[in-house]
Amino acid sequence: MADLATLDLNLLRVFDAVARERHVTRAAQRLNLSQPAVSNALARLRAALGDELFLRRPGGVEPTELALALAGPVAEVLDRLRDTLAVHAPFDPASTDRVFTVALSEYAEAVLAPPLLARMAQEAPGALLAIRHADRTNWQALLERGEAELAIAVLPEPPAIYTRIRLLPEGFMTLMRPGHPLATGVLTEDRVIGFPHLLHSPNGSRDGALDAALAARGKRRRLGAVVAHLSAAPEILQRTDMVMTLSARLAMRLAQAHGLVLRECPVEIRHTRLSMIFHRRFESDAGHAWLRRLMLAVAREVPAVEGAASPAAD
Repeated sequence: MADLATLDLNLLRVFDAVARERHVTRAAQRLNLSQPAVSNALARLRAALGDELFLRRPGGVEPTELALALAGPVAEVLDRLRDTLAVHAPFDPASTDRVFTVALSEYAEAVLAPPLLARMAQEAPGALLAIRHADRTNWQALLERGEAELAIAVLPEPPAIYTRIRLLPEGFMTLMRPGHPLATGVLTEDRVIGFPHLLHSPNGSRDGALDAALAARGKRRRLGAVVAHLSAAPEILQRTDMVMTLSARLAMRLAQAHGLVLRECPVEIRHTRLSMIFHRRFESDAGHAWLRRLMLAVAREVPAVEGAASPAAD
C-alpha cells in the first residue's frame, strides 16, 4: 500500500466523488472532469493502494471493503480542508464563479428561486445556482453527504450541528375547476371533505398538513390521487371533481396560470414555516453567508397572499 507522503492527494478528490456518487460519470460531472480523466485517476489510486476500490455493477459502482473504510475519513478531511480554505478566502460576488448547490422543496423553489436568481444575476453574474429537491425525508442526508450547502423546506427541528432560520409564513388555499360544486356557496369543512382530494407529495407520503388538521377534529378526507410533481395537477383538476389544498402563494400562481378557481381553505391548519437549515461549519464561509443574506432578503420581499388567513407552508 502507498505511503501517504508519496500519494497524490488530488486522487483523493476523485475517490471522494466516486464514493459519494457511486457512479463514475456523475463523479466526473461533479468534479468538472472528463470520464476518462476520472477513470485514469482511479486506476492510479488502485495501483497505489493495491485494491480495486470500486467494482462495476448495473447502474454504477460498488465500493470494496477498503473503499468503505476510507470513504468517511477521506470525506471528513476534504470537507475540513474546503471549509478552512473557504473561510479564509476573500469572497467577491461580482467576480465569483462559485457553484452554490441548494436543496429546495418544490414550493420553496417556485417562490424563492425566481427572485433569488434575479438578484444573483445582478450581484454575482458568474455564480451558478444548482437546485436539488428537498423534503423532510432527505434534507439531512443531502447536507451530510455534502450534496447541498443548505436546505429550505418545511422541516423538523434539526440536530445541534445545524443552524435553522425560519422563513416565510404561509396560508393554505383550495383549488378546483370552474363550475365545480364547491366553486360557489359557503365553503365548509364538511363540504370540502365530501369530494376527493388531489395531494402533491414528492416523497410519496399520503399525509399532508390538511390531514393532520382534520384528524384533530376527528375527520378525514378521501384522496383521489397523489402526484409527485405539480405539473400534472392543473389538468387533473380541470378534468375531475377533485380539489387540491396547498400553499397559498403557489395555489394563486396555479389558479392564475390555468384558470382554476381559488378559495380560502375552511380548515384551520397549524402554523408552520419554511426553514432554512445549514451545517454550522458554513457559518464563517463568506460566500455561504452572502447567499444566506440574499435568501433572507428575497424571502422578506415575497408578498403575502391576502385572504390566506391560516399561516402554513408547503
